[in-house]
Amino acid sequence: MSIVTMRASLTDSDIRTLIKGPTDDTRAMAAHKICRCIEEAELSPEERTHAEAIIKIMAEDAAVLVRRALAVALKNSPRLPREIANKLAQDVDSIALPVILNSPVLTDADLVEIVRASSPAKQIAVASREYISVTVTGAISAYAVSEAVERALSNDNAEFDESGLDAVLSRFEGVSGVTVAMVHRNELPVAVVEKLVSVVTGELFDHLVNNHELPPQIAIDLAMSSRERATIDIVEQAARQSDLPRFVQQLNLNGRLTPSLLMRGLCLGHMDFVEHAMAELGGIAYQRMWLLMHDSGPLGLKAAFDRAGLPPRLYPSFRAAVEVYHSVEREGGVQDRITFRKRMLERTLTLFQSVPKEDLDYLLEKLDASGLQGGRSAAV
Repeated sequence: MSIVTMRASLTDSDIRTLIKGPTDDTRAMAAHKICRCIEEAELSPEERTHAEAIIKIMAEDAAVLVRRALAVALKNSPRLPREIANKLAQDVDSIALPVILNSPVLTDADLVEIVRASSPAKQIAVASREYISVTVTGAISAYAVSEAVERALSNDNAEFDESGLDAVLSRFEGVSGVTVAMVHRNELPVAVVEKLVSVVTGELFDHLVNNHELPPQIAIDLAMSSRERATIDIVEQAARQSDLPRFVQQLNLNGRLTPSLLMRGLCLGHMDFVEHAMAELGGIAYQRMWLLMHDSGPLGLKAAFDRAGLPPRLYPSFRAAVEVYHSVEREGGVQDRITFRKRMLERTLTLFQSVPKEDLDYLLEKLDASGLQGGRSAAV
């Protein structure tokens, strides 16, 4: 729509109605119509200047209904001038909140200033935006009320860094809603998880240790203890580690890198963990162990198995599980970990001849829960 078409679509009295309409309602209706035309028109630079002048008139109108019509009509529009967006953001909540929540023209600097200087309702609106950068969450962590912090933590598209999360822990220690929201974030830095482990209890503790990457020694210590009702699963914890070789090394130093644990990892499809564990036990480089384990010939896997010092009685099941892993990989089409794990378990459980009963019970429990993401894990 050109500016000519835009003007043609408006009645001759639209602008006059906006300025001199007999009631706030009629002027608000005129404002909304004009905003929609401005949003849809293809404007030249000169025409854009004219449109912005009209928008400025609306933003300075004494009637709340007119300013709200402007805010609602252009809340998602890149054509709302940044200066006007900030003016509206300082207005009463019914006008400000739609703009703060949605406007793409507000910069990080604008949002930080809103968080620093505005009411809790406006802070919550910032925390509820579709995307929030680390810069803005840093301001929320440092200045916002607990409700806004909780909302940002619950926002999957809000990016927090470690310093922001540390600030939250410092300011809101003991505030239940904030702690719950932090524990349930999709990802947390390891250092933050380590701090949370010492302050949460019950179901929050269970969720934290079973859904986030823990420092290696804490994961091992928890697996060996009976704190709370936590049933930490070392295999699942290994799959979350950003430094898997170090985690495997710590397991070995603590005497936890057992044949049973490797078998569980293999049957759950955590091949990276098994490869690194075999390399650690065998005292050879990971790359060399990988080549042995995935050798297409009959001797490589047996050599890897023997080098790792695993019990001979376990080899037939171990070999069968590796073959199942390769067959599932070759089939393709398995894009998610849950489906892959379910197929691995279904096939390998029918092949076992020498796996201890407790391990079979563990794997059967995993199979029962394989369709449920984030279910409580069995103890190692």
